Amino acid sequence: MNGHCNGKVGDTVEEFHCNNSFSDLIIDTKKSSAVHRKHETSRKEAEDKSRLPALEAAYTSILRELGEDADRQGLLRTPLRAAKAMQFLTKGYHETVDDILNNAIFDEDHDEMVIVKDIDMFSLCEHHLVPFFGKVHIGYIPNKKVVGLSKLARIVEIFSRRLQVQERLTKQIAMGISEALQPKGVAVVIEAAHMCMVMRGVQKMNSRTVTSTMLGVYLEDPKTREEFLTLSQHA
Repeated sequence: MNGHCNGKVGDTVEEFHCNNSFSDLIIDTKKSSAVHRKHETSRKEAEDKSRLPALEAAYTSILRELGEDADRQGLLRTPLRAAKAMQFLTKGYHETVDDILNNAIFDEDHDEMVIVKDIDMFSLCEHHLVPFFGKVHIGYIPNKKVVGLSKLARIVEIFSRRLQVQERLTKQIAMGISEALQPKGVAVVIEAAHMCMVMRGVQKMNSRTVTSTMLGVYLEDPKTREEFLTLSQHA
């Protein structure tokens, strides 16, 4: 095959040059990836915008059922603000680990523990729609590949910006890192305060909930697990 050719992969048009054979095929994947990411962003924004009126109406109804005057000055724009806030607080439903890693995985001959601790986390309890927040500690042992450190915090953000329970959130973060990096082990610990226990219910101001997920060598080797727990809790 000679000359310049155009082809399709799925719905995305790929640009490639054909010289003398298929072995010389060069695919412009960067351009197609950029188009795909732009499409996903546009889809999210369009979807949020289309759902905004229904959310705003729902908040207006809630205010009225609480006995408030939804038309008074202080509450006129509250339903719209609350609707936009809820969309932001649940934006993780539109995101995946693959989206945010964006080629930030690097070959590196490092086989010692990597720990990023005290990552701020904010989420919404799915039972009462009130916040829980705290710190996330992440450790992993690379298997010839490392990830940009900021991406670990972004993975926390993806799963915490959803309606959650802390137990599931902890496991999702660990599994997301494990599937992306295929490391020798992953450890995640979350310590959080739950407003459903502070503002309502038992109203215990100083209670904290700690959850952990251990995968790979962290689960199999007590010494490795102990090293992570010691380092992650050390001030």
